[in-house]
Formats: sequence, structure tokens, C-alpha cells
Amino acid sequence: MSRKKSSPDRSRAAAPPTAVDKPLRIIGGHLRNRPIHYSGDPRTRPMKDRVREALFNLIGPQVEGRHVIDLFAGTGALGLEAISRGAARATFIERHFPTARVIRENIASLGVETQCQVFAADTFLWLRQQRSREPDLLTGEPWLVLCSPPFDFYIDRLPQMHALLSDLRRAAPSGSLFAVEADQRFEFAHFSDLGHWHVRHYPPAVLGIATTDSDPTAE
Repeated sequence: MSRKKSSPDRSRAAAPPTAVDKPLRIIGGHLRNRPIHYSGDPRTRPMKDRVREALFNLIGPQVEGRHVIDLFAGTGALGLEAISRGAARATFIERHFPTARVIRENIASLGVETQCQVFAADTFLWLRQQRSREPDLLTGEPWLVLCSPPFDFYIDRLPQMHALLSDLRRAAPSGSLFAVEADQRFEFAHFSDLGHWHVRHYPPAVLGIATTDSDPTAE
């Protein structure tokens, strides 16, 4: 009898945590409180609401008028939050085709298709490809580069992460901002050659913000 009773308990314990995740929403700006679809796919790890809010509080009005580049875009929540807060346009890069489709659906549901472009592509290769295919995409407004990949990438693929951000740093227009989310295993000293990082801790997440010119949080 004890084995029969314990079996359902084990089944419930094995259920993936994404099954009970609450719906995502836009936190601020003109799209505030609008929902964002999240499929619960474990390959997608949306930034926590409190961390997303902290990030945009740190950046403040500097998001306005920028070209947002949402690397490892997932649901698109970061780029869409930036659009809601006044970014001029957003480019989303997500290699998982079904997840890229979710981004497009979220863009359509929010009615911001004219400001957004989605690439179902490998983020590590995207910049190199765009330079030859669509160079005008990378010109114009200063960028806000949003980088929130699977945290293991900073361990398993650190050289590629460094190369990606280095290439973007060299290509970015003057005055561009970089916002990177990692976890507490990562040291932003690994990226010190890319500039000064303003680092804040929101356990288990760590945010680093840098600019191509100066400290973005300076008054």
C-alpha cells in the first residue's frame, strides 16, 4: 500500500517548475500590464520581473530612441519592455524556431510589428551574417544591447560569449548601452576589456551595465 500511495507523490514532484510559472507581463511604459505569452518551454528562461524592473530603472530614460538588440531573446520580454518604454525599434535574435514564433506572436498581440524584427538565427553567428546581408540594420540610432542567455553559457561557452560582446562593442554606435544578465558564478572582470561595468546583484541574478562612452548610471 505504501508504494501505491507514494507513486502519485513522486509523479507530482517530477513535474517541471515551468508548469506553474505565472504569465509574463510588460512592467512599465505605454504597454504596461499587457500580457506576454510564455510557453513554459524549459529552454526559455525569462528574466524575473523584479530583475527586469530593476534593469530598466537603472537605465531610466536612456532607453528612449534607441535600437534595441535582444540577444538570446526567448519570449522577447526584454526587447518588448524597451519598446514600451520608448525605444525606437527592436531586433530579436532567437535560434529556437518555435520560440522565435512566440516572439512574433507577442509582437503582433502588442501591435508593434512596425518597430520589431525577429531573426530565427544562432546569436553567435548573427552579427557576422548581418554585416554582409543587411548592413543598414546596424546603422543609425545608438544601441541598447540586452544579453540574457542561459547562465551556463558563461561557463561552457565563455570564449564565444566574450567574442560576441566584443564584436558588438566594436560595431556599436557611440553612446550605446550594454546590459548583461548572468548568475553569481560569473565575474564581470572577464569582460573588463569591454569597458567599465556597473554591477548590481539580485540573487541569483547579477546585472552588469556598460556604455561605449561612460558610466550609464552617472548623473
